[in-house]
Amino acid sequence: MSWLRTPFNCLLRSYVLLLLILAAGSFAAGTESEKGDGLITAAAITAGKTCMNIYQFSAPDLITNKPVDFCEAYKGKVLIIVNTASKCAFTGQYEGLEALYKEYADQGLVVLGFPSNQFGNQEPGDAEQIHNFCRVTYGVQFPMFAKSRVSKSDGDPLWTYLGETTGTYPRWNFYKYLINRQGEVVEVFSSITSPDSKRFHRAVERLLKANSTLQDESAQ
Repeated sequence: MSWLRTPFNCLLRSYVLLLLILAAGSFAAGTESEKGDGLITAAAITAGKTCMNIYQFSAPDLITNKPVDFCEAYKGKVLIIVNTASKCAFTGQYEGLEALYKEYADQGLVVLGFPSNQFGNQEPGDAEQIHNFCRVTYGVQFPMFAKSRVSKSDGDPLWTYLGETTGTYPRWNFYKYLINRQGEVVEVFSSITSPDSKRFHRAVERLLKANSTLQDESAQ
């Protein structure tokens, strides 16, 4: 068996061993990547912490088109995420949403509006037109984001997450998803439920009262 100790065969054995080590490393990395599909691979990293649930996402601002990191901007807040349209029978809900935002902003409520043209082509305008319409017609001050795809067939990652998490995708404009201070989606209201309704107000108030200390911690 002395031939196994020749310089050539020693080199060959080293090469094979190296290939095995590299293959094992690639397998381990692939396994971790597979584990991370979905939440982890989309997670936002802020201050050395992994942000999960709704905080893993970012979305481009309506006007600047710069991404807004939900983990940095909204962690510890109560969120209303809503798909909007300017030419819809429910467009008047902008007014109720803005009223809620003004009333409860100091308690940690943020409304996030996502224009979408997927239902009845009722949001045909560009970003500037949408922005001007919301501001002039309804005085909207809450954050608005770039036009989005929200339907089940081709939803953007955020809306796919909302739909899969709740089992309810938007079937029309102005579906409202309530998010608690831990970033968990806790309730969905369809277009039919007005933001002015007592039922909707009670749901928002419950979330604001629950674990309200999280808002102070997120501000530190």
